Amino acid sequence: MGWLFVTIAAISEIVGVVGLKLFSQRKNLRNGGLFVGGFALSFAFLYQAFGYLQLSIAYAVWIGIGTAGAVLINMIFFGESRSATRIVSLLLIIIGVTGLKLVS
Repeated sequence: MGWLFVTIAAISEIVGVVGLKLFSQRKNLRNGGLFVGGFALSFAFLYQAFGYLQLSIAYAVWIGIGTAGAVLINMIFFGESRSATRIVSLLLIIIGVTGLKLVS
């Protein structure tokens, strides 16, 4: 159950990041709702995950998935750089998060 909470928290964090990007471009209620709601849900589900998983593991996986997801979304939809260095760094984050999950 803890991993489900961490996954939902990470997806919510990605929604919050997308909302933040959209809100910085155009301030309206929908974008503000995505921004605030995404981060609020993210923290709520992360908090629930702490009841099942060690804080250090849950937090690191949440941050890793959220960061990797935000970078991918920004590369695909917002035209951010797709340099080889960024992609290798992204792969290292994914490998690290997978490793943490495997050892917990």
